[in-house]
Amino acid sequence: MARVGRPGMSDQQKCEAWERWKRGESLSDIARALGKVPGSIHGVISSNGGVVPRRRTRSAVCLNSADREEISRGLAAGRSLRAIAAGLGRATSTVSREVDRHGGRERYRAAAADEAAWDRARRPKRCLLARRPQLAGVVAHRLSRDWSPEQISGWLKRTYPGDESMHVSHETIYLTLFVQTRGALKKELVKHLRSHRTMRRARAASTAGQGRGQIVDAVSIRDRPAEAQDRAVPGHWEGDLLAGSNNSHIATLVERHSRYTMLLRVAGKDTTSVVAALTAGARRLPDGLIKTLTWDRGTEMAAHKTFTVATDVKVYFCDPQSPWQRGSNENTNGLLRQYFPKGMDLSGFTQADLDAVAMKLNTRPRKTLDYQTPADTLFASVAPMG
Repeated sequence: MARVGRPGMSDQQKCEAWERWKRGESLSDIARALGKVPGSIHGVISSNGGVVPRRRTRSAVCLNSADREEISRGLAAGRSLRAIAAGLGRATSTVSREVDRHGGRERYRAAAADEAAWDRARRPKRCLLARRPQLAGVVAHRLSRDWSPEQISGWLKRTYPGDESMHVSHETIYLTLFVQTRGALKKELVKHLRSHRTMRRARAASTAGQGRGQIVDAVSIRDRPAEAQDRAVPGHWEGDLLAGSNNSHIATLVERHSRYTMLLRVAGKDTTSVVAALTAGARRLPDGLIKTLTWDRGTEMAAHKTFTVATDVKVYFCDPQSPWQRGSNENTNGLLRQYFPKGMDLSGFTQADLDAVAMKLNTRPRKTLDYQTPADTLFASVAPMG
């Protein structure tokens, strides 16, 4: 059963999360640095569409906390509003409105007035597309036809050369899509973007030095032992991550000979978390029951050498974009969607929960096994070895 609720994040932690996101760190990396689960970080980042919020600042022309302290002292001393305003170098009407707005002469308090003013200033300015409904309609229509924001922006300038009210930058379109609080474009239009992303990275975000995009010293599936290829003996496994909402994942392992399944709870998609979970899972198996592991090209297995050193299990990698090379695992992941539907947050399931689901699959007859169960098939093949 999923957990209910999580500890919240402080404002300082949220600021650090945004700074790390801007630098190009992954959600899992940020979560590990802050001691949080990836889902919590995802909640903070996705709330603003992955767009780093602007830091709030006070306008130089507005009253500040020091001004309000001076007003409070002046009122306590019985000075007139005109005299207080003169001392601040402000118009009398400015001080008069400030005092009236926050309780009058008898109830005015500087700290409370300053906090109330700061809260009122949170009211956001309506974005460009919200202020121009005709332009927003044209943009939405073109997005629904799978036009990119850059194509829309260029087309608008060419179609309405003399009408600035019908011009909008592609950056503004992206921001309006991803920051839904702007309220001008429906979230459903995001699916028409070619990347299908639900969050956006800042241009300055960098992934340099994070080891992404390639697996160093990856051994091809073509070098896998023949006995693994023909499923003749047990001990050769396929693995993958089953994805859920809020950047949550479950590691799935399937034994090729018997289709026996193991499900492992992972703290994040980063390679450190995944390899740690796989190592713990491999150590739960009897000696000799896991000899090789076949994985796809996902960088969650970038630290495959660490896994091999810890378990003496060799890792082989599929060809790029070739999921059929892990057919047993792909099929099992499809079966698992009965218990873990797409869009479900998987972070709340305990290892005991996952073991219970795996037991259901392992004790269910399979057509490919002539209606034997994976558990019985594995036991039958392992018993003679023992």
